[in-house]
Amino acid sequence: MAAIQITNVEKNYQSLKALGGVSLTIEEGEFFGLLGPNGAGKTTLISIIAGLNRADAGSVSVLGHDVVLDYRAARKNIGVVPQELVFDPFFTVRETLRMQSGYFGLKNNDNWIDEVMHHLDLTNKANTNMRALSGGMKRRVLVAQALVHKPPVIVLDEPTAGVDVELRQTLWKFIARLNKEGHTVVLTTHYLEEAQALCNRVAMLKAGKVVALDNMSALIKRISGSQMKITLAQGHLPASLQALLIPYEGPAVENQYLLRVTDYAEVEPILATLRTAGCVMDGLQLQQADLEDVFLQIMEDGK
Repeated sequence: MAAIQITNVEKNYQSLKALGGVSLTIEEGEFFGLLGPNGAGKTTLISIIAGLNRADAGSVSVLGHDVVLDYRAARKNIGVVPQELVFDPFFTVRETLRMQSGYFGLKNNDNWIDEVMHHLDLTNKANTNMRALSGGMKRRVLVAQALVHKPPVIVLDEPTAGVDVELRQTLWKFIARLNKEGHTVVLTTHYLEEAQALCNRVAMLKAGKVVALDNMSALIKRISGSQMKITLAQGHLPASLQALLIPYEGPAVENQYLLRVTDYAEVEPILATLRTAGCVMDGLQLQQADLEDVFLQIMEDGK
């Protein structure tokens, strides 16, 4: 059974098509990345999964429970950390988490609440009123609220936006542990290095449609491969290697070239071509392309 099944989901806001027939299957136990630029439809899709919005067409289910027809079971099985800082200013951190437990019919949940607060470094703020917390601490509480009923499916919508490095480290350590214990995690983030380090599989949205879907290593290898930066002390890049050139994002350096290689086996033939052309090397650097390279290339395609 899929953790989340999304089938031909469409959503329109008057003339704006936010989602144009999105279909995804997220398996149980996955750490899944949902990526895309602002306005791609990520938050709209998450709102539909969470039951905060309703699709105009298509269907979504969480662990087999339709989010509309069987909404109670669907919402019991999912915990969502929203982008916005939404909180009740009249309660302490512990009271907030106890109330959240009550929404799911959980009594005597203090042991788990204590554990969640410990892992999110909230223990010393347990009796602090929510309105007295910093923005980063409020976001920690949002994460704790999403986890308070031990949901098998966890959805994180930009959970580390605008927060410090310490929170990122503590949050990801805890979430990675939950994922290893069997929880499914869905992450949206603009910090692509986080997605690359954490996610097993990634879907990229653009203008409300899925434009890429694959596991992380295959996606990076298929789209970008590796990059070889060479600096020549003598000679110029032979014409036979011109097709491998990658344009520099920043200012170009004289006699420095960036070449695309899809496999390490291509390196020696490139060096042999340079030697045959009488080129003298002054520097060589081989670097693996990353998720940011893939993301930029996919988002540029079709512009």
